[in-house]
Amino acid sequence: MHIKPTLGSRAFDTANLIVLTLCAFITLFPFIYIMATSLAPLQQVLRGGVILWPEQVTWDAYTTIFSNAHFVRSLYTTFFITVVGTLTNLLFTTFMAYPLAKKRLKGRRIILFLVVFSILFSGGLIPSYMIVKSLGMINTVWSLIVPGAISAFNLIIMKNFFQSIPEELEEAARIDGCKNLGVLFRIVLPLSMPALATFTLFYAVGHWNQFFAAVIYVTKSNLWPIQVVLRQMIIEGSTQEFEQAMGELKIIPTTIKMAAIIVATVPILFVYPFLQKHFAKGVLLGSVKG
Repeated sequence: MHIKPTLGSRAFDTANLIVLTLCAFITLFPFIYIMATSLAPLQQVLRGGVILWPEQVTWDAYTTIFSNAHFVRSLYTTFFITVVGTLTNLLFTTFMAYPLAKKRLKGRRIILFLVVFSILFSGGLIPSYMIVKSLGMINTVWSLIVPGAISAFNLIIMKNFFQSIPEELEEAARIDGCKNLGVLFRIVLPLSMPALATFTLFYAVGHWNQFFAAVIYVTKSNLWPIQVVLRQMIIEGSTQEFEQAMGELKIIPTTIKMAAIIVATVPILFVYPFLQKHFAKGVLLGSVKG
């Protein structure tokens, strides 16, 4: 039976729509402004003539940053860290979470206690730096991948997700002749796509936005990821490499800074549409069962 909405409910829905539209616009406005500024001529930006879209579109800022070898190299470094780091995270997290999901594993409670303990207490920055240095990873991209190979929080969620998969499916696979790895790759992982998609997004965004670890462990500018280079451009106003490219201009123009922000932001946004159908389900599954 169809119930006709009342005047009050229609007014409430309309008010919700207006408020949510305003919130969406407020959220998107900074991004739109940055994009408009990056596409505008420098003279128009300096006189404050850019709000939502420039009067004249020019790609000079993007041409400048992509012609700079230092910026392009940092972009390649970030892509490498994101792809290799995410695969490493998923591999190690899966291989540790799956056996911990089995109650028959000896020493399981002790290992889980240590995992939870690492969430509450950490060794600190100096011990972490000393470990990375002793392993010879200073000024290498591996210092941005290996120390964070496993997230303790994500590990617990993944373990809970594996526990929600019926044991009967694994037993049936073993009867058919599957070994432990066969059960994991043929039965468990295909059923775990929502969780894997969620953690892929979390890990990938974390690696793409890698900044603090790069500042601590990497001092060579040719190994900086894009976020560190962006920080040099925005906060310090220039970099040695861009000063050489700018010639007489000692401060990077605003249009180039905005173009760099767009280039550093947009690529990771394209990851979400491919994982969207699994994301909402993956965020919830495994989080309510201990």
